Amino acid sequence: MTPFDFDAVVVGAGAVGLACGRALSKRGLTVLVLEQQPHIGEGVSSRNSEVIHAGLYYPTGSLKARLCVEGRRALYSYLDSHKIDHRKCGKLVVATRPDEVALIEAIFQQADTNGVEGLEHLTGPQASAMEPALNAHAAILSPESGVFASHDYMLSLQGEIEDAGGTVVVSTPFEGAEPLTGGGFSVTAGGEGGTTLTTRLLVTAPGLSSQTVAARIGNYPPARIPPGHFGKGIYFRLSGKAPFDRLIYPPPIPGALGIHYRKDLGGQAVFGPDLEYVEREDYSVDPARADAFAAYIRRFWPGLPDGALTPDYAGIRPKLHGAGEPQPDFQLRGRDDHGIDGLVALFGIESPGLTSSLAIGEAVAAMLEHD
Repeated sequence: MTPFDFDAVVVGAGAVGLACGRALSKRGLTVLVLEQQPHIGEGVSSRNSEVIHAGLYYPTGSLKARLCVEGRRALYSYLDSHKIDHRKCGKLVVATRPDEVALIEAIFQQADTNGVEGLEHLTGPQASAMEPALNAHAAILSPESGVFASHDYMLSLQGEIEDAGGTVVVSTPFEGAEPLTGGGFSVTAGGEGGTTLTTRLLVTAPGLSSQTVAARIGNYPPARIPPGHFGKGIYFRLSGKAPFDRLIYPPPIPGALGIHYRKDLGGQAVFGPDLEYVEREDYSVDPARADAFAAYIRRFWPGLPDGALTPDYAGIRPKLHGAGEPQPDFQLRGRDDHGIDGLVALFGIESPGLTSSLAIGEAVAAMLEHD
């Protein structure tokens, strides 16, 4: 049989796609990563909070719970060894009123079940001693949470793939793939002077385009492509000194973690994201939303000055649930799901996908090893 052009092709050069490419490269495979945008990490991976999640919230036994904890531990090690800027600042999950205490206690119990290390219950005065500007009736301290330079991380992953003999190509959209008789795929990639190539293995991790990409793979059962939704979240930046050193999170809202606070690596305070379902990619930020943000923020930071919030940026999360629907797990779909040898298709890789990325890459590589 004619040799394949590549052992593996990965569609999508965000954090998760690059981590999949790295995991496959580590196993000695020749890897090609296709990215439709002009640069890596321009989609979901570039429009998030850059938070390293400890693994507090996710249901027992879920992929999110397991891969977030595994991924977070691997990520800190990776950032240390590759000298990528990060700060393990810790997180306070705050009950601002007595009726929220049960909510954060449920988070504590879930986090403990998930194997998150170092959790502490704090009284309101203990939390205020750590962060004097904070309004807290009670709080949970998660010392393993942090922030990091996500783009530097993705550049490092790209470098590892290329050092192993792989290739990351940008401005090259995935047009389609057809399973070959006897195994493998013929992949068509567009862009200027588009090309067709062959690969033994195929991974799709294109974020917001996951459903579209799956539908372009021959023999992929349409009934096995989950419906997708765009969950938009906007961010506002504080003009003035950052009020807290740690991440500050109120209890989650339905379908998301809600508007939270972080001090970024440059020392600036950023609040967000909220959640709004939209029909298309729209990254505008409406300045009028500042009033609603301010009212929410003052629940945990009463000292927010009037007029101190400025519009910053927006992100869109690839959600598998609509408004009012339960939030599903990550979907890593292999042969047992869609019936196609050598293919893993990823759906719904939103938060904590960035934190989980190294663990997702290893899980995908392991699925293909046993395919």
